[in-house]
Amino acid sequence: MQSVSLWRATAQSPNWPSLGSDVLTADVAIVGGGITGVTLALKLVEQGQSVVLLDAGAIGQGATGHSTGNLYETVSGGVHALTQRWDAATISRVVSSRQHALKAIQRHVEDLEIDCGWRRCPLYRYTRTPNGRTQIENEHRASLAAGISARLETTLPAGVASPDGAVLVIEDQAQLQPLGYVQALAHAASERGCRIFEHSAVQRLDRDRGAVLTEHGEVSASVIVLATHSPSGFHLVQAEMVPFQEYGIAFVASSSLQPGIFWEMDDEPLSFRIFDADSTPYLIAVGENHKTGHHDAVQAVERLEARVRRRFGVEHARYRWSAQSFQSADRLPYIGRDLSGAYIATGFGTDGLVFGTLAADVIADQILDQPNEWSELYRPGRFEPAKAAHGVVKESAAVVKELVKGYFIGQHQHSPTDLQAGEAVLLDKGRDSIGAYRDERGVLHAVSAICTHLKCKVRWNGFEKSWDCPCHGSRFTPDGKVICGPALEPLTPLSSERLVQVFPPQ
Repeated sequence: MQSVSLWRATAQSPNWPSLGSDVLTADVAIVGGGITGVTLALKLVEQGQSVVLLDAGAIGQGATGHSTGNLYETVSGGVHALTQRWDAATISRVVSSRQHALKAIQRHVEDLEIDCGWRRCPLYRYTRTPNGRTQIENEHRASLAAGISARLETTLPAGVASPDGAVLVIEDQAQLQPLGYVQALAHAASERGCRIFEHSAVQRLDRDRGAVLTEHGEVSASVIVLATHSPSGFHLVQAEMVPFQEYGIAFVASSSLQPGIFWEMDDEPLSFRIFDADSTPYLIAVGENHKTGHHDAVQAVERLEARVRRRFGVEHARYRWSAQSFQSADRLPYIGRDLSGAYIATGFGTDGLVFGTLAADVIADQILDQPNEWSELYRPGRFEPAKAAHGVVKESAAVVKELVKGYFIGQHQHSPTDLQAGEAVLLDKGRDSIGAYRDERGVLHAVSAICTHLKCKVRWNGFEKSWDCPCHGSRFTPDGKVICGPALEPLTPLSSERLVQVFPPQ
């Protein structure tokens, strides 16, 4: 089962160079080439700033290239959920900020003439069980109070199963091809002087010198921005965030479905939409939201695919992928300068396309010493124990549990060398915690199973063939390279000689 998103499969990917053995200087160094980093780079170079942007992989192909492509002024968890933590005035400001960001995306699409499937469409939130009726009614009231033009209907467009009770409708939301959009922004930023480097993973941050170091090169800058989903290295906000993974699948659509964002708010939430690529209509469905490293990824994808096939009568999925998100304890992002001295943008939950665009606006104004009406609202140091303490205590306890807990895959394996192709194992032997995977070619990859961020034990992700940290969401390739942080250092590889020492032949 291969993992590739529809967006990556249908976007034309320009190739940017890697940072060589150079020492570059800039006003601003941006780490992370997703929607936040690229939008920020464009805004800053348009204001005359010298900018270098580094991405560990390819531009837009991280979290942005695995998102839903849905854009909305509400939040995915519902505005009503925010009422448990924030007052009405604050929630209205959150909605206002997202409305501002949504308009900013449309301006970019129109001004730069970006071909990314942009369209305005309604958002439908509904339930198919009687237990969800009250949730829809509460969300309607909360949406109106927050300044959203929402209404209740009794039916859904043709091709969608009948709801149980009312349908919440919010007109004039939007959809696009997120990877195509970000790549176009990157091209525009490059034309205006931004220096962009792909496959240039940051391995160390030297905050005293204001330097960002990759394997071969270095960027010295007055300002460092960590637009890396979860900020690289150690930051206090990581103790207040929970990493989640949810899964997306795309089928060739067997029947027509009107444009729209459809959210089923039941015990097993499901969202879906239609997207046309190369004259082919695709049905995109997203669901199975789980804590990173706390579930079987292969089973999650299989459940989602089976569910959608039953519902819509489609054949096997053409594309399957996952997206990782970080949810803050108080449900609002952290945007701005933190105690490390770097600027961060994180805690977007599953609302990253709009919040990422907003983050670029807020951080650009802060760097340029200009006022921004939302700076204080999303300030990284705003932590309020009354609103977030329960979540922080709960997740901190989960982290401690993972630190002392062993986890085994293939419990009948006595040695990594016994693995068959496609199998993985986690084993403790003395002081060693080892993760091993034998790939489809028969090559054995063995690494230390201890995450280099804060020493939690990683878990094997059989869907994406990665080692995932259940504590703070760092992810690694089978041979230990960092896929995404906050970890900066790879898992320690184990040589065949070391494996023989730890697991001598029987």
